[in-house]
Amino acid sequence: MHLYSTRNKSGFVSLREAVLKGLPDDNGLYMPESIPQLPDSFFSSLRKMSFVEIGYAVSKALFQEEIPDSNLIDIVSKALTFPAPLVKLADHTFILELFHGPSLAFKDFGARFMAQLMSYFNREEDRELTILVATSGDTGGAVAAGFHNTPGINIVILYPSGKVSELQEKQLTTLGGNVRALEIQGTFDDCQALVKQAFLDKELNQRLRLSSANSINIARLVPQSFYYFEAWKQLPEGTQPVFVVPSGNFGNLTAGILAHKMGLPVQKFVAATNANDVVPKYVKTGKFNPRPSVQTISNAMDVGNPSNFERLQDIFGFTWNRFVEKISSCSLDDDQTRAEIIKCYKDYNYILDPHGAVGFGAWKAHLASHPNSTGVILETAHPSKFIDEVESNLGIKVKVPERLARLRERPKDSVKMLPEYDKLKSYLVSNF
Repeated sequence: MHLYSTRNKSGFVSLREAVLKGLPDDNGLYMPESIPQLPDSFFSSLRKMSFVEIGYAVSKALFQEEIPDSNLIDIVSKALTFPAPLVKLADHTFILELFHGPSLAFKDFGARFMAQLMSYFNREEDRELTILVATSGDTGGAVAAGFHNTPGINIVILYPSGKVSELQEKQLTTLGGNVRALEIQGTFDDCQALVKQAFLDKELNQRLRLSSANSINIARLVPQSFYYFEAWKQLPEGTQPVFVVPSGNFGNLTAGILAHKMGLPVQKFVAATNANDVVPKYVKTGKFNPRPSVQTISNAMDVGNPSNFERLQDIFGFTWNRFVEKISSCSLDDDQTRAEIIKCYKDYNYILDPHGAVGFGAWKAHLASHPNSTGVILETAHPSKFIDEVESNLGIKVKVPERLARLRERPKDSVKMLPEYDKLKSYLVSNF
């Protein structure tokens, strides 16, 4: 598999280099030289395939023999140990539950696959790998769980102080071992900027082996494409769905577009955002104007300058017309999000988390103008991760899964830090 930077299509790297490096030197993002089309035989047998068989077939087509079959099936089998069930709310409305993994968020799929893939590529290295990851909520918990106690790999998570839920923070700050949490006195965008600056610091990269576990790393996007195929196989035959994707850094949507480019029949993608609506405004005006993020109750989507927008632009040839042919977008504010939590529970007795509620509201807006469509809303996190918000709106008690409940009693361990790069660099040099 050969990959290029979105800012330099003339130079190529191997999958191994792209995964372990994370970010190209020019601050672009790695993309496959070509996206293979899966054969008709794959789709004709898809409904009979297990989730692991799907993941193996998709990754094998993308990786093009770079990883031996026996190793690849082992990587996929160890990553996909939990389901992605499709729940029917109404004749044309489905929920894809992506919260059945260890951290109760969709990012478990990408983090666990990446941990196995990086461990495979890192197995013969004599220097430790230090992974930097910025999180607006769920990425950090998934990465912490996925990489915890992985030999030869250290994890440093940067998260915005006071802008993640209590249980999300406990997932970042209580594991210990090879996982360390930096509590940044700023926004997610500050965290992301610090991580990117570290990757571009040549002096630091000579001293440490650095990589990323954010969706800027191509190893996160590949496994996230698996569950789009898994969702499609559970739909009634002949359905060409609309996938409604709660979106922050836009890695999840990019993974869906990757699946579509490999041949998955999709009518449309709806990018559902909160008040951080730079992409909905782009869809409407053709102008992309990133701005500082604002805090919302759907905090994992609080991103004012989504990194993967550049990948989407690359896929669509940096052409607005091609972009909007396949992607529409809709934003909801916090009051609208709360109203959708209430309405979904009232109409369907189904409890949404705030991110899924944004998707639910965006789907209803799309359905109003496309009444014959069938929608699959990606529910990206278990509602108990946002228990205060959900319970206060619904007036009910939400059951907290045991693996999350026991974190409440663990002491938080984080290092508070100003959003200044010299502080981060000093910490990394001193500790690794």
